[in-house]
Amino acid sequence: MAALIRELERRIDAGSGLPEELFLFVSRITPLVNVDLLIQDESRRTLLTWRSDRFHGPGWHVPGGIIRSKETAADRIRMVATQELGAAVQFGATPILVHESIVPDLRDRGHFISLLYKCQLAGALDPYRRYTPEAPLQDQWQWHDRCPENLIRAQRAYRAFIG
Repeated sequence: MAALIRELERRIDAGSGLPEELFLFVSRITPLVNVDLLIQDESRRTLLTWRSDRFHGPGWHVPGGIIRSKETAADRIRMVATQELGAAVQFGATPILVHESIVPDLRDRGHFISLLYKCQLAGALDPYRRYTPEAPLQDQWQWHDRCPENLIRAQRAYRAFIG
């Protein structure tokens, strides 16, 4: 086993991300830690992004991302805001909620420890990423005045925070 681990370490630069196959294996043997960004405007509308993947199906979710090895939660928050929203955010030093999510019927990516951070936009959203209902694309954003029925199941604990 030790030789196998040394070979993996020789071939992989964890700082630049794991190959998909290895990442999914890791997700089967240990929980993943992620940050989620609760962004609300002055009217208490919540900014959600569209997701459609093989793990959770189509639905709305609070923007978020898995923390990489040697990456801080703050760095991942900034990266999520840039990658998913095309915007910068300000946020508090500590999460407003720590939530464990286990989806028993998912083999891969079925166990998360989620850190929910209250964030404020520090600039404009990328208008080209606005949700288009006729042809929804991954990570398109939309403001919601109440929690949508199709919030992905791994984030249903956030319903109380959304509208």
